Amino acid sequence: IRPEEEVVTLTDKIDRLVTHKYLGIPIFAVIMLAVFQLTFVVGEGWLGGLAADLVEGLGGLLENLLVSLHSPGWLVSFMIDGVINGVGAVIEFVPLITVLYLLLGLLEDSGYMARAAYVWDDLMRKFGLQGKSFISMIIGFGCTVPGIMSARTLDSKKDRMITMLITPFMSCGAKLPIYSIFIAAFFPRHGGLILFGLYGLGIIVALLLAKIFNMTLFKGEASFFIMELPPYRLPAFRNVLRNMWNNLSGFVKRAGTVIFLVVTLMWVLAVLPGSAEAYGQNSLLGRIGSFLVPLFSLAGFGTWQEAVALFAGIPAKEAVVGTLGMLYAGQYMEEGQILVDAIRQHFTPLTALAYMVMVLLYTPCAATLGIVGKETKSVRWPLFMALYTFAIGWLAAVLIFQAGSLLGYR
Repeated sequence: IRPEEEVVTLTDKIDRLVTHKYLGIPIFAVIMLAVFQLTFVVGEGWLGGLAADLVEGLGGLLENLLVSLHSPGWLVSFMIDGVINGVGAVIEFVPLITVLYLLLGLLEDSGYMARAAYVWDDLMRKFGLQGKSFISMIIGFGCTVPGIMSARTLDSKKDRMITMLITPFMSCGAKLPIYSIFIAAFFPRHGGLILFGLYGLGIIVALLLAKIFNMTLFKGEASFFIMELPPYRLPAFRNVLRNMWNNLSGFVKRAGTVIFLVVTLMWVLAVLPGSAEAYGQNSLLGRIGSFLVPLFSLAGFGTWQEAVALFAGIPAKEAVVGTLGMLYAGQYMEEGQILVDAIRQHFTPLTALAYMVMVLLYTPCAATLGIVGKETKSVRWPLFMALYTFAIGWLAAVLIFQAGSLLGYR
């Protein structure tokens, strides 16, 4: 009797390649590079231009309306400099984020992301974790909060704690507008590559910190990783669109609530104590920023606006762009000038790169710190996270700026 031949399915054939011991991670890297490149080509193309034109047009209409109604100067300043140039600067990146969430959703629903976790298991184990931790990190590409919450599925407390502590180093969707504005200003031809590098740097730093935590705070063996890989399938477009909308709606809601409140607070501080000091170094916000400048001068962030924007990003990362848009619009941007032009005036390619790395690695948003406190039932761990991530981000930015300066870059 001849033994029954094993049926080799299409899934098996694909898996032999994408889960290959040596080719799996390079294939993952190529796929993610393609995702980021396509995100910039489509999201920063006519879609991004359309969004920018809509925001600019709305700002012009609103300003004309307020002037025709003889509105007080403070109201015009708040609505145009604060709301339109602040919150509007964030809204302009909705097409870019939509494309990224769509592409990541297609990969997830096709069954590939489960393979990515499997492929990374061997490497993760070298750093004291398991492949399932990489799933939390991938979820963190969309939003850090659900990424941290997904760590509940990990088997050991050690794995859960380390995964929660390193997931904030992933580039969530909220950081994308910040990267995008600096890439558009200084690296437009290499947008996908720069974005890929930032995402990759986040993973590298996360793994290095995981190893350190594994050797110090949480000693122990990594758990075994058992996972059933689903068959490949054509993505269900309804599922992809639903997940994309859930992520995108959260981004828009933050723009209308948290970011609006942060930008409003920044505007109030920027125009006080009086109109003569509005947006200047002698305003309340300018004085606060000037106090912070020495902390960031080693990283090349020499103005108070840059320092203030970083701290405005702690409640919500998107507020970094909103704050820069509001401050530059109020003091520097000429009629018809866009935020990218103002960024070019106040940064160099080197300081822009250091600033993006700082944003990548420094203190996560308030929602992330809150969920860490809830998951650990402790104030100690979110406080530790806030401080150690800030230190890592600051140190990385200083190293990039100082090394670049020594090599003659600017």
